[in-house]
Amino acid sequence: MKKLLFAALVLSIGINASAQKKGLQGTWFATSQFGYQQTKTGTLKHTNFTVLPIVGNFVSPSVAIGAGVGYINVKQETGSTVNANSNIMVIEPLVRKYWNITGGLFFIGQLATPIISGKEKQSSLKVSQFGLAMSGGLDYVMGKHFTVEFSYNLANFSVTTLTPKTGDKTTVTDFSLAHVANVGGEYNTALGGSMSNIVTPLAFGFKFLF
Repeated sequence: MKKLLFAALVLSIGINASAQKKGLQGTWFATSQFGYQQTKTGTLKHTNFTVLPIVGNFVSPSVAIGAGVGYINVKQETGSTVNANSNIMVIEPLVRKYWNITGGLFFIGQLATPIISGKEKQSSLKVSQFGLAMSGGLDYVMGKHFTVEFSYNLANFSVTTLTPKTGDKTTVTDFSLAHVANVGGEYNTALGGSMSNIVTPLAFGFKFLF
């Protein structure tokens, strides 16, 4: 009887240790990024709209991989007349590493490779971009299925190519550390979108676990 109780105790400890070691491994997460900007002067209106759902999976107790797939719409209108209208696809593979600070509070490091591709309909201007973006932040687990995230842009590298129907293409290469400028002026001017603002590289959002 004692041997059976001892074996059960060892088995229970082993299962508990295995569960603790596993952590969030195998858990899926979902979040999303949204952005909207509009500039209006008289009847002239410029708008930018971004939606990027992100889904990922914890492949180990502290590492998750995922991808965002969405689009950016950039439009310029004068009254009811559309001067420029661009629909741009966005694909953003990413990998995250989590370090536990205390309790449900984690430090996160993320490396993403955003890729965009699309066309401005009126002028047939093609736009493409690829890059690398590194960020760090905090993630606090509020419950079994819900966390709150805070992140900061640490470094960014991107190459944007604007190819007109006729004429030479324009290539914009950008590298910045902890930058505060959001989108380059060449990009918005060419697509007829809203003028870029000087914005903070901080992000705050919610993540769902399932």
